[in-house]
Amino acid sequence: CEDCGKSLIGECKLHGPLIRAKDRVIPSRARLTLPHYLTLRVLELRAGNQQILGVFAKKVIQKRTQFGPYVGQLSTKLTCYDESRLVLQVLKDGGKYFLDTPNEDCGNWMMFVRLARNQEEQTLVAYQYCGEVYFTTVKPIEPHTELKVWYAADYAKFMEASAVCIKEESDVCPLPPAAKEPVDPWICSSCGSTFATFALLESHQCIHKDRV
Repeated sequence: CEDCGKSLIGECKLHGPLIRAKDRVIPSRARLTLPHYLTLRVLELRAGNQQILGVFAKKVIQKRTQFGPYVGQLSTKLTCYDESRLVLQVLKDGGKYFLDTPNEDCGNWMMFVRLARNQEEQTLVAYQYCGEVYFTTVKPIEPHTELKVWYAADYAKFMEASAVCIKEESDVCPLPPAAKEPVDPWICSSCGSTFATFALLESHQCIHKDRV
């Protein structure tokens, strides 16, 4: 204690405790990478103060806006699984690796984007290009709208998943007929693949153009 000049174990009984000043909390790497026109919102608070976050637009985001690449650790095993997020893998040097994000300092803001449960709420499509994963908007995103993602057709095959988002809670089942667009399938003129919506076809054709 500098007031009485004694070395003490614990608090000074005469002059009382020290005033503790805490360091400023530094945002994680993932939060610092968030673009200025996007914001994080807490959607749910679970046990142990675990926050369920969503990414929302602060202004209109145009269709065909590309985000990425997704930042994560290459791993042969997924150490951090969240049923509300997409599982992502990439092909590098002939091997198939998970993009693992065990904590917020191992990834970028894209780790917070939740998966879309149906075509109506899907705003982003995920695809692999040159060993990286990118998200691209499939329609204009209005302010206060949450960004939600699902696999592009080719990437869905790579991930052994459905090309159309069909996740309903914990079960996987086809979309009801009312949720599908009442039109004939859209066909890619380059490879003949068929798609349920024009947005999926357009995203697929972008991959063809990038390859060329």
